[in-house]
Amino acid sequence: MTAFNYPDIFDVAVIGAGHAGCEAALSAARLGAKTLLLTQDLDTIAAMSCNPSIGGVGKGQLVREIDALGGEMAKIADLSMLCGHMLNTSKGAAVRSPRAQCDKKMYQLAMKQVLERQPGLLIVQGEAASILTRAGRVAGVMTVRHTRYRAKTVIITAGTFLRGIIHVGLDSFPGGRYNHPPSSHLSASLKELGFKLGRLKTGTPMRLNGRSIDFSKCERQDADSPPAPFSHFTGGIKNPQLPCWLTRTTAKTAAVIRAGLHNSPLYSGKIKSIGPRYCPSIEDKVVKFPHHGEHHLFLEPEGFNTAEYYVNGLSTSLPEETQAEIVRSVPGLEKAEIMRAAYAIEYDYSDPGQLDYTLETRLVPGLFTAGQVNGTTGYEEAAAQGLIAGINAARWALGGGQLILRRDEAYIGVMIDDLVSKGVDEPYRIFTSRAEYRLLLRADNADLRLAPHGFALGLLDPALKENFEAYRGAVEEHKSDKRPARALGRGPWTTENARVEAAIEKTYAIYIERNRKQAERMKKFEGLRIPADLNYSGLKALPNEARHKLEKNRPLTLAQAGRLPGVTPADIQLLWVLLEQRRKARE
Repeated sequence: MTAFNYPDIFDVAVIGAGHAGCEAALSAARLGAKTLLLTQDLDTIAAMSCNPSIGGVGKGQLVREIDALGGEMAKIADLSMLCGHMLNTSKGAAVRSPRAQCDKKMYQLAMKQVLERQPGLLIVQGEAASILTRAGRVAGVMTVRHTRYRAKTVIITAGTFLRGIIHVGLDSFPGGRYNHPPSSHLSASLKELGFKLGRLKTGTPMRLNGRSIDFSKCERQDADSPPAPFSHFTGGIKNPQLPCWLTRTTAKTAAVIRAGLHNSPLYSGKIKSIGPRYCPSIEDKVVKFPHHGEHHLFLEPEGFNTAEYYVNGLSTSLPEETQAEIVRSVPGLEKAEIMRAAYAIEYDYSDPGQLDYTLETRLVPGLFTAGQVNGTTGYEEAAAQGLIAGINAARWALGGGQLILRRDEAYIGVMIDDLVSKGVDEPYRIFTSRAEYRLLLRADNADLRLAPHGFALGLLDPALKENFEAYRGAVEEHKSDKRPARALGRGPWTTENARVEAAIEKTYAIYIERNRKQAERMKKFEGLRIPADLNYSGLKALPNEARHKLEKNRPLTLAQAGRLPGVTPADIQLLWVLLEQRRKARE
């Protein structure tokens, strides 16, 4: 069949309209790039395929950072919030993180409306079949309908759809999520371009009819009063808040699971890829932690206008009849009706070690990837990558410097550096423990860290800049116990917020300063790039383990090399000396 050339040429084409794709398309269009968003189904834009929640430990910090840079996720989460909490309030400020259940349809439709109203953005329903290149550079996208969309840059945000296979018991069938077809062609195109692909696995629990749950046997968990907004620009949460509920598995639950393991795709060998270690299936919990007599299950509402409840903690791929037995063994769920069965899904991902810090691929200039296709899991991780990829693709197409965030500057920087330098062997999730400078990267100071980037890029309203600068000054004055020189006007940055922020900074001043000094010492290594053609096997002075790790991961800088497991500070010092000798020999 003859291909049809779409008449326009785009600056940025985004494949996929999940959380990564939405942020990528919006940021690119807002920077003035002529942008295409290509999605298999317009009705599933920004769908919350798993838990309709936003935030969590580390994840909440990501959402605040997205917001400070001019992204959209935090605003939509506030608009659709139905049960909001600040986690770890009894602990230090570094690990306090916002989290909220959201109305999944309200979130989805609100994000879709923002996309549809965005100038410079064309949204098209269609499936990408292949990446087009010309002279080694990206040139656009070909769809399965043989429509050619020409573009200067392309961002792949395919989620779990690349050759997705769904497992329920020993039954398997193609799918990107339940009842939605996979992307069957794009993986082959990436392999033809030389990309190294792997397989990962994730899963989701069943959804229950709330009308059939006996909540009197569960523990009620109310939202904070009032719940804190995610966005710096939300005045307050207007929605009424609904409770979540806590129950627990029993010895009978464990017995049902053990009896059904022969029908588990995980334990029968049918699923061969690796799932997220921090979010194991209920089968894994029972088998690997037999000493635990019970496991917590959180019953979380999926919306204001639906009876569906998400059973957090009961992810499984056991057969539906076994799922029904499991549910009936739990207090409060004895008569619960399963509305949607739980399932596992395997899918292709692209090794993130093939990326630069901008999320541009090293193999094909102008081609970017973001989200689960990079081996991550979670809406927040995907959205953060999408935002960065959209910014950098737009600036690549239009001209301008790239945005690269450091590890001491943002959790986004931590995540991207982890992906690029270490790769993944399981779905990657952000945690506060991944950040060595987490006292610098608090949820409360995301604006102070990243709003200057947002203003410089043009993604934040310039009318707000004067108030932001006044707020930043007020924080410093409060830290010095001085009265602010000027009053703060209306907007997201208030006198009270400045006072609270200054109090946090003063409380942890010694430790914050220690983090800053550590970060300054590491900056010199961030700027020292390792030649791409360096032959590590020839560096006999380095220990064998260090040579092996460096050869496998091919770090871009000395700082990146220093974060590889198995590479010691002494190895880095020696590598630095060897690189200096190499440089001088060439001069």
